[in-house]
Amino acid sequence: MNVSIKWTDGRQFLAESGSGHSVVMDGNPENGGRNTGPRPMEMMLMGLGGCTSFDVIQILEKARQQVTDCHAELTAERADTVPSVFTKIHVNFVVSGRNLKDAQVKRAVELSAEKYCSASLMLTAGGVEISHSYEVVDIAS
Repeated sequence: MNVSIKWTDGRQFLAESGSGHSVVMDGNPENGGRNTGPRPMEMMLMGLGGCTSFDVIQILEKARQQVTDCHAELTAERADTVPSVFTKIHVNFVVSGRNLKDAQVKRAVELSAEKYCSASLMLTAGGVEISHSYEVVDIAS
């Protein structure tokens, strides 16, 4: 896996992935940015959310659960000192579908957190406290 980061101007950078996708990252105006894209730490949090959501959906599909939607909300706290690392992150999943089994959703969230999500495991190994919760929304057939 590889990426390249190119400084464009001010505090704006263009990140390009090895798979050919690009995203603009920028700083806030107080620090010389123009607010044209997410901050790098926001990108890390989005990466965690994407990684764990990918796992949850894949696990539920393998369990033959009829998922129609999955939404993850992440909130994070950062240290007050430099470096301002993440100290706590909470991930709440809202999983919708037909006849979803609560135990299956719970297990999918646990497996992602404890075994499969590389981003989550890397952050927890670095001392970040990550907690999870979930809600199951049954969609009428």
